Amino acid sequence: MQSLEISAGAGATRLADAFAAIERLSETAVDDLRRMVAVDTSFPPGAGYDAFADVMEQLVAPLALDCERVIVPEELWRAPGARGRRTNLLARRSSGRPVLGLNFHVDTVPAAPGWTGDPLQLARDGDRLTGLGAADMKGSIAAALLALRAAQATGLPLAYDPMLLLCTDEEAGLYPGVRYLAEQGRLEGHVLNFNGSAMPRIWAGCFGLFTLTVRVHGKAAHAGEQRGAGANAIEAALPILSALSALKPLVAQRTSALPPPPQAAGPLTASLDISAIHGGQCGGQIPSEVEILLCRRYGPEEDFAAARREIETVIAQAAGALDVDVILSGHLAPTSDPSGPHWPRWQTALSAGFGYAPEEFARWGASGCSDFGWVQQATGMQEVLLTGLGKPDSRIHAPGESTTLADIVALAKSVLAYLSAEFRPELSPEAMTPKKDLA
Repeated sequence: MQSLEISAGAGATRLADAFAAIERLSETAVDDLRRMVAVDTSFPPGAGYDAFADVMEQLVAPLALDCERVIVPEELWRAPGARGRRTNLLARRSSGRPVLGLNFHVDTVPAAPGWTGDPLQLARDGDRLTGLGAADMKGSIAAALLALRAAQATGLPLAYDPMLLLCTDEEAGLYPGVRYLAEQGRLEGHVLNFNGSAMPRIWAGCFGLFTLTVRVHGKAAHAGEQRGAGANAIEAALPILSALSALKPLVAQRTSALPPPPQAAGPLTASLDISAIHGGQCGGQIPSEVEILLCRRYGPEEDFAAARREIETVIAQAAGALDVDVILSGHLAPTSDPSGPHWPRWQTALSAGFGYAPEEFARWGASGCSDFGWVQQATGMQEVLLTGLGKPDSRIHAPGESTTLADIVALAKSVLAYLSAEFRPELSPEAMTPKKDLA
């Protein structure tokens, strides 16, 4: 499959050389991924972004990309559990060609209990590479760097100027970095988002998500004192938890028209989860506060304000006279239909890298979320290309998250094919546009 795709066009030999260079240089991607995994960028709290930007500036320096750090103002992202500077890194080549944004979120979820090794130390077992963020999505960054390294080594001419967008707070938070870049007018051209799968997929869009931090206040006291000296916040929260549990199946009845993944047993549905509870300190003290984290996923057909109001109403009714705070602590807007004129070229490039046949591709959405709903709202940009390293066995967000070197190599080939000036130019909308209109 790959040889057939590459052989089309006068630049076949040079692109084939670049593909061979990806194979030859593949171990550099493992080294890059090892360095990236070693930097803790988990959110919450999101305190490792500056350190990650330091590493990335070192990795892109040999590729002659110009780097710029863009900081999201704290007043935009401040929320419970968040701390550390929100440092986004832009790394780009500026030769006057159309721009392709390569978008990555650099944060991971916190390591869940159950890891058998250090999640911040990349482990290798043959082709399998295991570490926190290996698949979502530091492995994708390694693949893009490998593609650019091979292009540089072979002198492959590019149709697009790559602009790496290494962004903060996609996994959670109020104000993802790419949203800030979009609102500041820093996005150019079209964008390839790596928050997806290594599968023959045509993206149909995705759900939105918001998190609410619920704080129930009590009164601390010695647990051995007479009744009434304190107010147990954890016990006071039980009616709220019961009411939220009752709401959960009602929310799950709401279905979306988004086409579900091929492996799904039914339509995509909304969800409400009680994701975390924190409270109390020791057995001898009545707890004065309990904090509950709620996660609500909502389809494009739902209204965010109505979904939030529904939860807050249930909490208020269950709380009665209790002292309760409800704080919006994270929000990603739904991504609507992201189709557009560049998708046929990207689909063909995926086939060149992974060997997919055209009939294997299917169009589907996800109840997972993306920060590109904000980009669509801020810029009017409808089209968003999607790729990544997620597969059913990747264990994303779970102990033992992993990818494979073979998939990193295949993704690097797909990215390189898409960037190449000699790969299927008839599928490039820019190639079909008079040059005077590209300025």
